[in-house]
Amino acid sequence: MSETIQLIPNNSLITATPEEGRQLAVKMARLIIKYTQPDAAIRENLRPIYAENAAMLIAIGQTVATEFATIAAANNYWK
Repeated sequence: MSETIQLIPNNSLITATPEEGRQLAVKMARLIIKYTQPDAAIRENLRPIYAENAAMLIAIGQTVATEFATIAAANNYWK
C-alpha cells in the first residue's frame, strides 16, 4: 500500500460535542474499510453487494457504535 492512512484523524478522539463524536466514529469506520481494502476499484465493486445485504449493513452500524463508544469514553461522555 503506497498511501499512509491515518486511522485516528488528527491523532485525537477528543470532540466538542456528541454529534462531532458520532461523525468521527463514522469517519473512523470508513477509514478501517479503506485500510483493510486499499484498492478503490474493489471497494466500489463491493458496494452494491453490501448495500442490499441487511446483515452487512447491521455490521457497519455495529462498527460505528463501537467506535462511538470509544470516542464517548475518551470525552468523558461530554460531561
